[in-house]
Amino acid sequence: MDIDRAVQSRIVRTLVAGQVLAGLGLGATVAVGAILAADLGGETLSGAAATSSTLGAALVSIPLARLAQRWGRRPALALGAGVAAGGSLITVLAVGLAFFPLLILGFAMLGVGTAVGLQARFAATDVAAAEHRGRDLSLVVWSTTIGAVAGPNLIGPGEAIAQWLSLPTNTGSFAFAIAAQLAAMALYLVALRPDPLTLARNRPVDSAVAADAGIVRGRGPLVFAIAAIAISHAVMVSIMAMTPVHLSHHGASLTIIGFTISLHIAGMYALSPVFGWASDRFGRIPTILIGQGFFAASVFVVALGQLSNAAVTVGLVLLGLGWSASTVAGSALVADLATGKTKLRIQGRSDTIMSLAGAFGGGFAGPILAIVGYAGLAWGAGILVLIVAAGALVVWRSASVAAAEKLLLSDVAGPAS
Repeated sequence: MDIDRAVQSRIVRTLVAGQVLAGLGLGATVAVGAILAADLGGETLSGAAATSSTLGAALVSIPLARLAQRWGRRPALALGAGVAAGGSLITVLAVGLAFFPLLILGFAMLGVGTAVGLQARFAATDVAAAEHRGRDLSLVVWSTTIGAVAGPNLIGPGEAIAQWLSLPTNTGSFAFAIAAQLAAMALYLVALRPDPLTLARNRPVDSAVAADAGIVRGRGPLVFAIAAIAISHAVMVSIMAMTPVHLSHHGASLTIIGFTISLHIAGMYALSPVFGWASDRFGRIPTILIGQGFFAASVFVVALGQLSNAAVTVGLVLLGLGWSASTVAGSALVADLATGKTKLRIQGRSDTIMSLAGAFGGGFAGPILAIVGYAGLAWGAGILVLIVAAGALVVWRSASVAAAEKLLLSDVAGPAS
């Protein structure tokens, strides 16, 4: 057990370092993605950046999971980071050529980096003790904060790099993304040893665990967990993706936009260890409900304060907190319910559905923004929040009733025995 703890700590540290680099690439590009799409395709296609990125993540989530199943986490994570670096390069080329379809391809490849981050959080649970699963998962999610918060603030320095390298306008930050993703790829290949998934397969297990391999505990809660992750992601992407466009139309500079997005990303990741601890301590469903509460507050602040840059910034921070609580707790619940050979398949499907939901949210956000405005977009997202909150209450009540019935039966059986 001492060796297991030491190895798990080293695995988590490597995943944390990789996510710092990946976050730098993500943060450097997310703030300008919608603006680039709007410049090349018009306002109604401004959501295409987020849509194509999340579609890219959706398309590779299951293949990456299968690659991990066959060869381990290390090659899967490294390959994904390399593809994301290529996506940054293609995005710069697309802007230089003013060719919108190539821009979509570039952002789809960038989405592979998102899929890597999603798989990395599950990699942290491969050999984690059950009582610390939420904590270890959330530490990897949290680590994205460092790069992701710094990334949007590299827009200004990125433009200096763009001028020096003669790159197109608004693409300098992608140079940082290329370097960060290539560094992450090298880190995974060199430092992620032993491979956590291979270690999990080869470690000795007792007969009870072996007999329990390859099952799903509670299909109803599992369906809810995946749905909660997916819908929460759609809510976050739909509002976040349109915020740069909305702020730009109201005269905000790229520096203000970058600062707003960096604070939003801080909300997404900075408190994830707190939500991981809360999900371990108080339960997955209560923590998901906390996330929906943050979402509800975000909707109100954004919708009612849409004309204020400060209010929008506060709303985006709340949006990030809602995503963090819901995603960390929902992912921990998925890890709880899927075991053995079914685990990677369920994780891959969960990430695919999550990314598809984000693509749906980002794709429809642009037309909705054009028709009903930013406030209307926020109110529409609020309907999805209510759906998840209602589902959480139903699942929580059902679990409580089942636990009470089990306790009652054990009490009745006790005296008889």
